[in-house]
Amino acid sequence: MQPIDNVLVLGAGELGMAVLRELAARPTVRVTVMIRPLPVHAASESKRLMLDELGSLDVEVVFADAANDSEEKLAALFSRYDTLVSCLGFAAGAGIQLKLARAALRSDVKRFVPWQFGVDYDVIGRGSPQNLFDEQLDVRQALRAQSRVQWLIISTGMFTSFLFEPAFGVVDLSDNIVRALGSWDTAVTVTTPEDIGRLTASILCEPDLKDQVVFIAGDTLTYRQLADTVERVLKRKVERMEWTVPALMADLAAAPDDSMRKYRAVFAEGKGVAWVKADTYYAKRKIETINVAQWIEHNLL
Repeated sequence: MQPIDNVLVLGAGELGMAVLRELAARPTVRVTVMIRPLPVHAASESKRLMLDELGSLDVEVVFADAANDSEEKLAALFSRYDTLVSCLGFAAGAGIQLKLARAALRSDVKRFVPWQFGVDYDVIGRGSPQNLFDEQLDVRQALRAQSRVQWLIISTGMFTSFLFEPAFGVVDLSDNIVRALGSWDTAVTVTTPEDIGRLTASILCEPDLKDQVVFIAGDTLTYRQLADTVERVLKRKVERMEWTVPALMADLAAAPDDSMRKYRAVFAEGKGVAWVKADTYYAKRKIETINVAQWIEHNLL
């Protein structure tokens, strides 16, 4: 196994912390995290706890702002590291994914893992209901157009917890409803951040994996299987409602800037949002991951 030398992780949110914990546990890895500068007097309790945990993990902290710092400044920072892993998602704002990719390509970094911990954007293609996805294709195009910086894209599907997010509306436990996006036979792939962290650390330690998309999955299931799983594990019947693609597209047309409506529509179309578990990285290496039934047992019982 080839050790990772010097890794910079961008962001210390839910996914970033999961990746940092796994990388920091590997003795041959030096790990640094980039977070936005924050005045000490303005630091929240959660921010202080996060910094305390980073200290306990022996993770160095550098301060930079992906949104406001120039590409040149970011490239200079990135040049101090061998591998760059971005855990800054869409919440960072439109244009940030491409800006970070350009900064990485201008830097001396040897390997770049962009924030593409989601769906298969190549299959979804341009012009999908979620307009932010087009920028992800721009990132892929920029990476594939060059050969100096190695790159890896890790496709994980949706965060498992997002299925149960009240605002998303798929599993609505308060009203005891499970809604199918598209149809009951539409499938979705989901993975927990903890498993993404473990598998990302494992993938980075395999030198033969480069310049490619690597697929992982905690679970792949249809919405019918999701409703069956909720009923079985929680031991209660749920009402089942189907949100068809035409209905969701009409909802989106009525509120075109609503991010949840964008996500519902693109997942309902069923393209590039699910893949066979048996074909994934973890399955071929017999690495155990958390499926939806286990997530419910761990979080809802």
